[in-house]
Amino acid sequence: MTAVIIKKAQQLNGEVQAPPSKSYTQRMVIAGLLSEGVSKVWHPLYSEDTEATLRAVTALGAGFQPSEECWGIRGAKPLRVPEEPIDCGESGATLRFMIPVAALADGPSTLLFRGSIERRPVEPLLEALKQLGAEAHVGKQGDLDAVFVEGGGITGGKCLIAGDVSSQFISGLMFACPLATAETEINLTSPLESADYVKMTEAVLSKHAVVVGVKEDRIVIPGNQTYKAADDTVPGDFSSAAFLLAAAAITKSKVTVTNLDYEGVQGDKAILTVLKHMGVEGKVCPDGIEIHGTGKPLKPIEVDAKNIPDLVPAIAVLACYADGTSHISGAKRLRLKESDRLLTIYKELSKLGAKITITEDGYTIKGSPLHGATVDPHNDHRIAMAASVAALGAEGKTAITDAECIRKSYPMFLTHLKQLGVEVVGGKLDR
Repeated sequence: MTAVIIKKAQQLNGEVQAPPSKSYTQRMVIAGLLSEGVSKVWHPLYSEDTEATLRAVTALGAGFQPSEECWGIRGAKPLRVPEEPIDCGESGATLRFMIPVAALADGPSTLLFRGSIERRPVEPLLEALKQLGAEAHVGKQGDLDAVFVEGGGITGGKCLIAGDVSSQFISGLMFACPLATAETEINLTSPLESADYVKMTEAVLSKHAVVVGVKEDRIVIPGNQTYKAADDTVPGDFSSAAFLLAAAAITKSKVTVTNLDYEGVQGDKAILTVLKHMGVEGKVCPDGIEIHGTGKPLKPIEVDAKNIPDLVPAIAVLACYADGTSHISGAKRLRLKESDRLLTIYKELSKLGAKITITEDGYTIKGSPLHGATVDPHNDHRIAMAASVAALGAEGKTAITDAECIRKSYPMFLTHLKQLGVEVVGGKLDR
C-alpha cells in the first residue's frame, strides 16, 4: 500500500458497523482448540493477527471449517506435536497465548515471531511456566526469533508473575493450566493492569465449562478440567471503534457505530466516559453508540490509562482538539507495543503541530491547531488509525505512509471512514 492521503473533513455522517473484536476472536479460537467436539465462532474478525492464531491452532491439530459468518473449530485431544515451526507473525497475543498451550503437547513445538514483537518480553511467562513444570526458552530458528517449547504437559503448583508487564501472560496461563495435572495458583507480584482482558479470558473459558478463580492478587485454577465445545458470537471491538467515535467528536458530525455491547466486559468502552468528560454528546443505543460532534473545541481531560492502554492513541488525538491542557498517565507499557507507542505518538503528532510533551508514563497535551504532514506509523496499526483521525481536523492534507499495517486489527478502517464522508486518496482501502 502506498501512502494514504487524508483531507480535512468538516462533517461526518452515517452509520458503520464496528469490526469484530480481535481479542475475543483469538480467545474463542484457542478455547475451541482445547475443547472436545466442534466449537462455533460466529462473526469472527478476519485480520493478520487472527490468521496467525488460526495457523497456531491448526498446527496443534485443530480442525478449521470456515464460512463467511462462522468458523467451526474442531478440538484436538490430544494436541498434535507440530511437524513444522508455528509462525506467529507479528501477533504478540498469539505468541504469548500459545506458548503455554504448546507446553500441553506430548512433544516439542517451535513458535516463530518477527517484526515488532521481537522487542516485546516473553521471559516472565517462560519463568512462570518453569515454576509450573514446563520448559521453554528463546533462541533462533535460522534468521528468525523463536520460542522452543519442550512439551510434555504442565504439572501445576504455584508461580509468581508480574501483573503490570502484560495481561497476555496471565491469559496464556489461564488457557493452559486447567489441563495441568494439579491445581495452579498464579500469584501476582504487582497489581494487575489491563484487568478487563483477563475478565475477557475468564468469560470465554466459562463458555467452555472451565472454572478459574480470579482474585485481586492471584488466580486459582483447578487442574484436570475438560473444555466443552461452545457456540459463541464475537462482539464488536471498542478499541477499534474508539477511532471512529473520536473522528465524530472532533468534527461536526452525527455518527452511529453499531455492533457494540456497552454491557460487556471490554474495558475500552471507557472511551464513552472519556468523551463525556470532554463535552461530547454520546448515546448508548440498543446495538451501538451514537456520537454528536459539534466541531467546537473539546474540554481538556486527565486520564489514568493503566487499564485502557489501547485507547491512548485516540485519547491523545482528542486532547489535541481540546481548549486547554490534558494529562495522560499510566501508559508506560505502551513502550512495549508494536512500536515504542509512547514515543511514536509523541513524534508523529508533533509533526502535525501538536503541542505535546512526553512524560515518564504518558503525555501533557495542550490543544492547538494542527496542520497536514507526512506521518510514519512505524508499522503500528493504532498509530496509523490515530493519525487518520488527527488529519480530519488538520489544515491541508496528511499523508500516512505504509498504512497497510491497519490490516493487523481493522482491515476495513479506511473504507469505513470513507463511508462516513472522509476523503481518502491512494492506497488500497480494504483487503
